[in-house]
Amino acid sequence: MCGILGVVAKNPVNQLLYDGLLVLQHRGQDAAGIVTAEGATFHMHKGGGMVRDVFRTRNMRALVGHAGIAHTRYPTAGSAWSAAESQPFYVNSPFGIVLGHNGNLTNTEQLKNDLFRQDLRHVNTNSDSEVLLNVLAHELQEGATNYKLDPATIFGAVSGVHRRCRGAYAVVAMIAGYGLLAFRDPYGIRPLVFGRAETDRGYNYQVASESVALDTLGFELMRDVAPGEAIFIDLDGNFYSRQCAQNTSLNPCIFEFVYLARPDSVIDGISVYETRLRMGESLADKIKRHYGHLDIDVVIPIPDSSRPAAMELSKRLNLPYREGFIKNRYIGRTFIMPGQGIRRKSVRQKLNAIGMEFKGKNVLLVDDSIVRGHTSSEIVQMAREAGARKVFFASAAPPVRFPNVYGIDMPTREELIANGRSEAEVAREVGCDELIYQDLDALIEDVRSVNPKVTNFEDSCFSGIYITGDVTREYLDGVEAQRRDGAKQADIAAAAQLDLGLELVE
Repeated sequence: MCGILGVVAKNPVNQLLYDGLLVLQHRGQDAAGIVTAEGATFHMHKGGGMVRDVFRTRNMRALVGHAGIAHTRYPTAGSAWSAAESQPFYVNSPFGIVLGHNGNLTNTEQLKNDLFRQDLRHVNTNSDSEVLLNVLAHELQEGATNYKLDPATIFGAVSGVHRRCRGAYAVVAMIAGYGLLAFRDPYGIRPLVFGRAETDRGYNYQVASESVALDTLGFELMRDVAPGEAIFIDLDGNFYSRQCAQNTSLNPCIFEFVYLARPDSVIDGISVYETRLRMGESLADKIKRHYGHLDIDVVIPIPDSSRPAAMELSKRLNLPYREGFIKNRYIGRTFIMPGQGIRRKSVRQKLNAIGMEFKGKNVLLVDDSIVRGHTSSEIVQMAREAGARKVFFASAAPPVRFPNVYGIDMPTREELIANGRSEAEVAREVGCDELIYQDLDALIEDVRSVNPKVTNFEDSCFSGIYITGDVTREYLDGVEAQRRDGAKQADIAAAAQLDLGLELVE
């Protein structure tokens, strides 16, 4: 769920890249980085934390050039921030290349072995993004004649990446002295859009994870990058595109519409906001059909991403809508925070209940999804402490029963509250009086109805069906073992930092 951005412009791009990262901050709060290109020279600055904390005036002044890429990262699998794994990544052979990646490769270990034994390339981190960068660099080396590149050679290298890499990937890269390259995996799982802005000297071009980054920076959305497609914009502003993969199909991640993307974004021609309104409508219809016996006094959203669904649900059920929780916007999104202890502690810091909206009432809380369930149980307890007589809980998404391996940091199966439990059992775990889940068929129709041209979605966290066809039980077992080890290390590091802080206070 990282955010990526690339710009080729007629003027310096450092401010554009910084402003774009601020807009994409919701896609990652762990680290941020910007690389600009001044001719064949790269200027890079990256570090851990929020965008506003990583970059200072002195850093921005050093990021000179009329082209560049940027990345905002969220932590993977319970890991703490590592300077070595912040992006963009860089290689200098056979060409200077920097790359930022959103997604996850499912054949990383095989690729690492091939890079070392066949391509004679060494990978320094555990990041699959560095693996992808080295695959691209090798394919460019294989295709280049006399170490010269042209668009055809670059697109041929992307074809090689598609042949070798499996999983989900949306990529922006800069090739020193040549220009900006962007491409999307053949399944179109992770989002990628591009647009342009007309100037008196020609067009400025931008590529981004979400259309909102184009809107806020004054770019016109042209279209989404197609599955398997690559686009290349040279340093003079000439635009090229080509389909670089065979057997492509569009399968956007449905969780983008449920939770990840900003509501003012449009992904693959689908308004995120409109899908969330329709999720509220279909959830209301399910309540009418099967839960008409519930005596609901008020509908209250759990801010922020569930708000459109809750508003539409209350309207369709003709029930009062109230804001019952106030959100502290200076706390990170709990879903993407490392370490269970940190996540649970942050819930009460992040939300506070308005007592008058709960006291003596039967409340229906609406959230976008329930993943681990710890946040949900804390919120239910907060509602009861605020005086609610009964607490009903509705999820705009179906039960999350399976890990996501395509770039969302879903926990292990044993941590997913819906895995192996019935809805009644989940309700007992959460502590609510009634639990209502959206149906998967209804969710798919809610999203599809906004753009009927999109017929398939990547919905593995709900269905357990992995679209790339290479995710086995053994693969999931291996990933989960790594995640458990990473979570332990993150908790140990957090505990050590806490102990150090206490010592300093004493």
